[in-house]
Amino acid sequence: MLEIFGITLPLFLLIGIGYLTVHARIIDKPQVRGIGVFVMHCALPALIIRALISRPLEETFNLVYVLAYGVGSLIVFLGGLAMARLYRRQPLDASALYALGMAAANSGFVGYPVAAMVLGSSAVIAMALNMLIENLLIIPLALALAEASNQRGAKLRTIIARSARQLIRNPIIIAILFGTTLAISGIELPSPLFKVIDMLASAAPPTALFVIGGTLYGLRARGMAGEVSQITFGKLVIHPLAVLAMFLLLPETDPVLTAAGVLFACAPMLSVYPIFGQRYNLGEITAATLMVTTLLSFATMSIAVWALQGSGLFAFS
Repeated sequence: MLEIFGITLPLFLLIGIGYLTVHARIIDKPQVRGIGVFVMHCALPALIIRALISRPLEETFNLVYVLAYGVGSLIVFLGGLAMARLYRRQPLDASALYALGMAAANSGFVGYPVAAMVLGSSAVIAMALNMLIENLLIIPLALALAEASNQRGAKLRTIIARSARQLIRNPIIIAILFGTTLAISGIELPSPLFKVIDMLASAAPPTALFVIGGTLYGLRARGMAGEVSQITFGKLVIHPLAVLAMFLLLPETDPVLTAAGVLFACAPMLSVYPIFGQRYNLGEITAATLMVTTLLSFATMSIAVWALQGSGLFAFS
């Protein structure tokens, strides 16, 4: 187990450095958000493009992985939605946000750095596929339900069109489309341009973890124990188990990708979760849940690495 902590501890120390940097007022939270914009709009897209053009396309797109991770996440989303609506009697917009917190992992900022440390280059393929699932299925579904609750007079077509416009402008989706186009066409990027993409891609993991730490500073979780604990349990326990169950039910896939899928599902929810929450007057609970889930994910991801290592699904390099 000490070996496992040796893998995951440096990553969470980077999160701690981000937190302490803001706490010490070396930089402030608006500056952290600026670094986060750099990661989301430059570093992570470059990472995805580099992965897509560095290997044959048939090695990148794995249908079994998409089905296992996508269906597993969708089951958790629908279960979280039903729990919030039927058990906690929450309105539809709050229920959709609760379900989003359980089913959408922070694939780029937390999941990828941990999986890359453990699994190597295969982690970036899993990240690209996860971001397709999250950006094309889970997030649009949650926002469409939330918007439908707040705009009962709006037509479904209007809500879908608004979500589609947001997706078209998403830098992750643009990077996936651009990288896939290059991979299909066989066009090679000029050496200087590829070098720039390579440099940006290398900056993504440590910078992403630093941003998470800076974002956590100042968040509080008082007086919301019931909601926070349920969303956290759904995200850190139910989501990975559902994804693992789907991998076991579907035809056998690359065991390294299976391990990657479980590790990504063990990651906390999206770092922009509180931003979505603010739109629907749920800023405090979403921020508190992000803080608690991120802190606990150090333990849950370490346990997941230990369990997967013991199962023989993959070998550490």
